[in-house]
Amino acid sequence: MTVSPPAALALLSVAEMAGADAATIAAGTPGIVLMEKAGRAVADAVTRRIRPGHRVLVLCGPGNNGGDGFVAARLLAERGCHVTLALAGERAALDADAALAAERWTGAIETSGGVDPARHDVVIDALFGAGLSRPISGETAALIERVNAAGQTVIAVDVPSGVHGDTGLTEGPAVRADETVTFFRLKPGHLLHPGRALCGVLTLADIGIRPEVLFAPGGIAPSAFRNGPALWRSQLPDHATDVHKYGRGVMAIAAGGLSGVGAPRLGARAALRIGAGLATIICRPEALAAHAGRGPDALMQSAAADAAAFEAASTSRKLDAVLIGPALGLDAEACAWVEVALRQGWPCVFDADALTHIGARRPGFADLLSRRSGVAVLTPHEGEFKRLFGEAGGFAAARGKLQRARQAAKQTGAVVVLKGPDTVIAAPDGRGAINETGSSALATAGSGDVLGGVVAGLLAQKMPAFEAACAAVWLHGRAGEELGGGLIADDLPEALPPLLAQLYDDPAGKKKPAP
Repeated sequence: MTVSPPAALALLSVAEMAGADAATIAAGTPGIVLMEKAGRAVADAVTRRIRPGHRVLVLCGPGNNGGDGFVAARLLAERGCHVTLALAGERAALDADAALAAERWTGAIETSGGVDPARHDVVIDALFGAGLSRPISGETAALIERVNAAGQTVIAVDVPSGVHGDTGLTEGPAVRADETVTFFRLKPGHLLHPGRALCGVLTLADIGIRPEVLFAPGGIAPSAFRNGPALWRSQLPDHATDVHKYGRGVMAIAAGGLSGVGAPRLGARAALRIGAGLATIICRPEALAAHAGRGPDALMQSAAADAAAFEAASTSRKLDAVLIGPALGLDAEACAWVEVALRQGWPCVFDADALTHIGARRPGFADLLSRRSGVAVLTPHEGEFKRLFGEAGGFAAARGKLQRARQAAKQTGAVVVLKGPDTVIAAPDGRGAINETGSSALATAGSGDVLGGVVAGLLAQKMPAFEAACAAVWLHGRAGEELGGGLIADDLPEALPPLLAQLYDDPAGKKKPAP
């Protein structure tokens, strides 16, 4: 089924946002009109925080960001604020709309080197925009350090100066904002760390760019999105009322020995809680009694003494998905199991120890991965990602997390879930999503095993791999938010059914059959 991209969740690169501006101007809206609306949105953000008579420092740069600052300064002065405007650079260097905005400002223009942010109630950062291509240095770097040290409220225009809109990365100093006012659509850098932490509250303002500029024939076609239900809800499993357990999806978890019983069971329980009909743990013979002794939980257990037995056990039944990696082990036998999984065609989630084996045996295992006939999902954290792909070429950290995940997905043919507080999900076709749900409470042993199980459970129910990974990451994060501090990984699968119930409620209040 073809699903239209959710335009409301689109994230625009710096170049795509420039294209949206240009298309709007070409359609008849003057650029100064867009700038006036942007400056008004910034002034409104300030007005929500202070009263007339308060002191506002507006720091303007030489580009369109500076033009937005000039508009905001003029409007705030008209509203009764005491406004000081300081320009980094020469006024003669302003051009086009920024120059026109500066002409409409009738107050004094200070030099940025001589202002003291600490003497103002609010600072507006309109120095540099999202496309800054070099580290900030010299007098402007010193100014940013003074802004951050002053401790006053800071409102950033578009992005905090020093943060790149495509990557969220910083080179040199960057403004630490309490609120960032941006326009039309967010950029990846608003959601990727460290930019995400530097932005403060994000305010998305409408400045008159029509949504139709996105996905129009021959127009801007964003491939990055904020992760949310609108991205994948239509692809959630929708089982008929007469479905049986085999119709709901059969999955297997490749487990290790006796020392690692907990992790695969967490993955299996998560898969069942997300709706899979049956889960089988295939483990070493010495661990079979330990798994069986923990109760059925709609689980089956099967022993495999070696890779050949694992292959026989996994091919003797119809499997809809496999999870391999949690507590699998790092010995040669575990490595052989990973090779079996790489050669088989069932949808597979490679996690934890499986990723270590693949990374240690490049390029051989990576080649097997790229040639798999079935879909694959990789779920590395940053350390595992470096072991898998290194830091050279397309995977250099300076390219940014979204770009690295996309390159990894393209190279391997797998959906890549690059985990962290700003988890990125990337598909081989170039689609990417950045997740916003989650909490620090998820930094607990076994949390990643649960995530792998949720992905596998959705794959077992025939959900497409990219959407399954996005849904799993979002639900996993929401479960962490709902449970809060003190959660342990065992709690996470039990938090999934209420979240699913919310997702399956339709606008009329009727519930679809939930998995």
